[in-house]
Amino acid sequence: MIVTLDAKHRLTVPKALVKTQPGEHFEALYDDDDDVITLRRIKRKVDWLDVLKQCPVSMDDIPPRSRELPKEIKL
Repeated sequence: MIVTLDAKHRLTVPKALVKTQPGEHFEALYDDDDDVITLRRIKRKVDWLDVLKQCPVSMDDIPPRSRELPKEIKL
């Protein structure tokens, strides 16, 4: 499928090509060697629980924070 730039330098993707909704975000990457533009869809809503599950360190392994103020401030 051929897509053409309009006068405002915008590309319009036909609806039949991919199922999208207005307001979705895409990352555009340009490869100078191959003269190729690649569009990747970016997830709009990230679930914080999924991000927490991907954390390499368990929350139980993190040392507790000290509530005391530092005795000497080193500048």
